[in-house]
Amino acid sequence: MLELLAYLHDSELVAQFQRRCGLFLVDAAHHSKERTRAPAGTPVHAEEPRGQLKGRWDHQDKNSNYQYKQNGGCSRPQYEVRNHLLHFLFLLSAGLGHEIFYITCLPCIHWNLDPFLCRRLINMWTLVMYIGQLMKDVLKLPRPLSPPVVKLEMRVDAEYGLPSTHAMAATAISFTVLLSAQSRIQFQFEVGLLIALTLSSLVCLSRLYTGMHSVLDVICGALISAIILFLTYPYWETFDNFQLRSSISPVVALSLLLFLSYTYPELDHYSPTRGDTTTILGVGAGCSVGYWVNEQLGETFEPKGVLPVPLPTLTLTVLALGAARFVVGVVALVGTRQVVKTLSLQVLYAWYRVPKSDDSARRKREIEVPYKFVTYTAVGLVNSILVNRVFILLGIL
Repeated sequence: MLELLAYLHDSELVAQFQRRCGLFLVDAAHHSKERTRAPAGTPVHAEEPRGQLKGRWDHQDKNSNYQYKQNGGCSRPQYEVRNHLLHFLFLLSAGLGHEIFYITCLPCIHWNLDPFLCRRLINMWTLVMYIGQLMKDVLKLPRPLSPPVVKLEMRVDAEYGLPSTHAMAATAISFTVLLSAQSRIQFQFEVGLLIALTLSSLVCLSRLYTGMHSVLDVICGALISAIILFLTYPYWETFDNFQLRSSISPVVALSLLLFLSYTYPELDHYSPTRGDTTTILGVGAGCSVGYWVNEQLGETFEPKGVLPVPLPTLTLTVLALGAARFVVGVVALVGTRQVVKTLSLQVLYAWYRVPKSDDSARRKREIEVPYKFVTYTAVGLVNSILVNRVFILLGIL
C-alpha cells in the first residue's frame, strides 16, 4: 500500500501526463536521461533541496518565447505547448476553481435558475473547501517537484498539496446540483449525471496538467468530497429548515464562520490558504444570513407553481435577459468587493497604525482575516438579498 501511495504521489507521474497532453519542459529530454541513469528505486531529485531544483532554471534566456514569469518570488520553468486545444481546455477547467469563477458564475444559478439550488451549493462548497484547506495545512504534503513537472499556477505553489481542493470543489458542486435539482427542475437524470462526471473529471485532470497536484492529491480530493456528500445528504433538509427559520441562524453563521477563520492554523511561512479559506467562509456567512432574511421577508425568489418545474426554453429573449442579469449582477458583486475591501483595509491600517504603502501588512492575521471576512460577507449579502431586487427595479427578472 505504501508503495502504491508513493507511486501515485510521484512527480514523474504528473510529468508523464503533461507530456502525453502536449506540455513539455524545454529541457525535458535532459532530465529524462538523468532519471534513466538513476539507480532503481531512487526518488526523482530526492537528493536536492526544492529551492535548488527551481534554481536550475534561472539562467534561461529572458528573450525566449517560453520565458520565465516571476510570481510571488517563484520562477517558472520554460515550457512548450504542442497541443493548444488541450492546453486551452485544461486551463479553462482549472479556472473553475478560482475566485473569479465563484464570484461571477456560481451566482448565476441564483439569478437565472433557482436560489434554492444556489443555497445548497454554497453550503456544501463552504463545508468541503474548509475541510480541504484545513487538511492541506495539517498534513503538509508537498506539491509535485519542478522539474520534472511544469507548473502553470505559481500563485498557489506555496500551499501544500493534499488534498486537491479543486477536485473537492468540482465534485461537491457538480453532484450537489445534480442531487438537489431532481426535486426542483425537470431534466433527464442520466444526462445530468454525465454532465456532472464530465465537469468534475475535467477539473481533476486540469490539476495534473497545470502541475499543481499529484495523482494522489486529486484522487483523495474527489474521494473526500464524495464521502462528505454521502454523510451529509440525509441531513440537508434538516439544515435547510434551521438555516432559513431558526432565529439564531444568522448569529450562528456569522460567529461560527468568523471563529473558524481566526482559529485557522498558523504556518511557519506565508501561504494563501488562510486568506482563501476566510474568503470562502465569508461568502458562506453572508449568503446564509441573506437567505434567512429573504425567508423572513417572504421573498425567496424561488420558482412558483408545482415542482419540479420545466427548464426554461432558450429563446433570444431569455438569453438577453440572462446576459443582462449576469452583467448587472457581476457589476454589483465586484463593485461591492472593491468598495468594502478598500474601506475595511483603510480602517484596519489606521487601527493598527500600519502605513498604507505596506502591502505585506495585509498578510498578518489581525488584518487579513477581518478584511477578507467582512469583504466577502458583504458580497454574499448583496448576492442573496439585493441583486434580485435590483433586477426587479430594472425589469429584467
